[in-house]
Amino acid sequence: MAAFNAALSGLSCEIPGAWALAVIDLDNLKVTNDAFGHQAGDSLLQLVAECLSRAAAPEPLFRIGGDEFAVIVQDPAALRALDETMAGYLAALARAGGQADNPIVPRATIGYAELAPGDLLPERVRQKADFALYHAKDTARGSHVPYSDEIGSRITRRLAAVREVDVALREHRIETFYQPIVLIETGEIVGVEALCRMRSGDQLVSASAFHEATSDAGVATALTRQVISQVARDVRGWLDLGIAFQHVGINVSSADFHSGTIYAVLAESFDRENVPLKHVIVEVTEVVCMDDDAGIVRKSMQALRSRGIRLALDDFGTGYASLTHLMTVPVDIIKIDRSFVEDLVSRGPSAAIVEGVIGIAKRLGIKVVAEGIENADQARELLALGCLLGQGFHYSRAVPAAEAGAMMLKLAETV
Repeated sequence: MAAFNAALSGLSCEIPGAWALAVIDLDNLKVTNDAFGHQAGDSLLQLVAECLSRAAAPEPLFRIGGDEFAVIVQDPAALRALDETMAGYLAALARAGGQADNPIVPRATIGYAELAPGDLLPERVRQKADFALYHAKDTARGSHVPYSDEIGSRITRRLAAVREVDVALREHRIETFYQPIVLIETGEIVGVEALCRMRSGDQLVSASAFHEATSDAGVATALTRQVISQVARDVRGWLDLGIAFQHVGINVSSADFHSGTIYAVLAESFDRENVPLKHVIVEVTEVVCMDDDAGIVRKSMQALRSRGIRLALDDFGTGYASLTHLMTVPVDIIKIDRSFVEDLVSRGPSAAIVEGVIGIAKRLGIKVVAEGIENADQARELLALGCLLGQGFHYSRAVPAAEAGAMMLKLAETV
């Protein structure tokens, strides 16, 4: 790292295009360490270093982190075709593995930036390359992505969101609202979904507006912990009122699973309020399950289920190969995404898809909840297709705990 910093700080920024920086992140080091041990991980790092050194020559290769490397590109031929140069690095890595003595194929993602007008310091180019890498890991893992102003704006917004939510958490400005889940036929409430809001002055900001902040693992886990604690207190209050309360769905992030503490957080918060965990349903979005190359999310879900926690697959249908998730992800409930409900009444493809999903889920013993029901016509169509449970503005928006309690006192299904 010291050698890289010295080389970077010694570069001139006088001539735009005179050099570029590539930051290369090894995608499968953790998987290798977990599956085959740290000795195999060390061998993978050595293989990658040797391979990249040859591919980047005559430029030197620097290791700048546990699984990150960097190349300062100054060769005129390489600079004239930066895209091809980056593709060459990845191609060299692909050729390096998969042999008898190296069964693990290295996988990497590259972000790169070229010295541009206005880049007064080398560190500015380093920041741009890092931004490009962050973007590539989010949207095009395994590829090479150049920096652009659009990427810079997006990352800047994300960092601002992280800072804002972090402050809101410390100032206890995150509030939990609840949207009822109902029996479509009768309108009786069988449960609620917890949805967080951030108070900003006199306004309440929905979770979708600050979702980017959850890309930061620390903020994501702190947010989940605070929401779970609040939910446990609210459920205790509802039970004390004599409400026939069934369950609350709590959304968790990828970071919550990777932290390995999600069950402990649930158990601690609900035990403190003397609320049985039978009232909890952990909701996981389909995107989180899709981005589970190492199987950590799936294993964590299996562990939760073995402890009696019910699981719901949220936003179902928004990811590729959705039906395969029903074979690999252990869930009790699937929540059909609102995009299928929106044009349901037209009896177009959405109706056929929803009907098919309901039939498959029924045969697998999985309950189905339709999200985003906004009118009576949609509710009737879902009921005709065999969907028994739903939520959406047709029944209620997300409301504070006291209002949710009042609704359940009036409409809760008797169990």
